[in-house]
Amino acid sequence: MANSKASTRKASESSASGVQELDWYRTPHYYDIIFDEDTEREADFLEDARERYALSRGRRVLEPACGSGRLVKAMAERGYRVTGTDRSPEMLAYADERVRAAGLKARLVQANMQDPAPKGPYDLAHCLVSTFKYLLRETDARAHLQSVADALAPGGIYCLGFHLSKYDGSLSDEESWKQTRAGVQVECSIDSSAPNRKARTEEVTCRLRVREGRRRLETVTHWKFRTYNAAQFRSLLAKVPELELVATHDFLYEIEECMPFDDALFDALLILRKRR
Repeated sequence: MANSKASTRKASESSASGVQELDWYRTPHYYDIIFDEDTEREADFLEDARERYALSRGRRVLEPACGSGRLVKAMAERGYRVTGTDRSPEMLAYADERVRAAGLKARLVQANMQDPAPKGPYDLAHCLVSTFKYLLRETDARAHLQSVADALAPGGIYCLGFHLSKYDGSLSDEESWKQTRAGVQVECSIDSSAPNRKARTEEVTCRLRVREGRRRLETVTHWKFRTYNAAQFRSLLAKVPELELVATHDFLYEIEECMPFDDALFDALLILRKRR
């Protein structure tokens, strides 16, 4: 998540009574409101990254786990030929509606991240907000990277963003922020447990508190993430030799600011390029 969202470290709180257990991917409008703040900045970064790092010069874009379609629409508006995949039918329906309402075209396909990507080739692929960490098994994470590598044109790039795990701490992480759109206020809190190095997992809880006129809604979603430190990701990447790490950024999305890929980093935004 972006730096504009407040982050603190504290122990996770127990679920409040009366909260509805509901996967936040089944409420795409509220999900979209929460993440839309950084859409244009992310799209600017993707264009800059393509210009700086891609050796393939086309304008074909793949977004695995495209969610509500905010970046599908943003990149289509900028003249890119966009393909988005997601496993959630609710998210895909929302994305399709927003693209059509804007008079744009995009290819939207229901698929898991580890499935073969829709036929390319693509010059740019991206997945920016830790969705990659939903792949809990090494085989699935490797299959995902391989599917992107197979879909990229030689010299094409994959912008992959995720949080690195700190195995030396005992406290959980919490991020919280709120956004408002057309009278709908959504407050989001995401709590992550201390990572389990042996199991390579962390427990995550998301709470959404929605105010829409007189209506109030509070939901909670639980899931697990796979954990990575820098060495663990490098080990995974070595199993997909078609891809090479060519640059590292963070979630400030500043193309001029490169940094080492090591455990001092928390928000990692990696530029992976397909070898020619």
